[in-house]
Amino acid sequence: MDLKRQQITLGELWDNPRSRAVFQKRVPLLAKHPVKGAARTVTLEQLADFLSAWVPAAMISGVIRDLEKL
Repeated sequence: MDLKRQQITLGELWDNPRSRAVFQKRVPLLAKHPVKGAARTVTLEQLADFLSAWVPAAMISGVIRDLEKL
């Protein structure tokens, strides 16, 4: 999948069933979070920066790797 140098938005990712499945598998709490709708314009890069304070870097890189394989 073309992640547009990580500038793809979460809305674009969540609208695609295959990439949505990656989030549901790897970061299930994020996939069900109540602000998910408001975060549609957040880029993958912004999300990775935000999550880096709370989740291991390996988890973030794993999500990105899985998305790139699509």
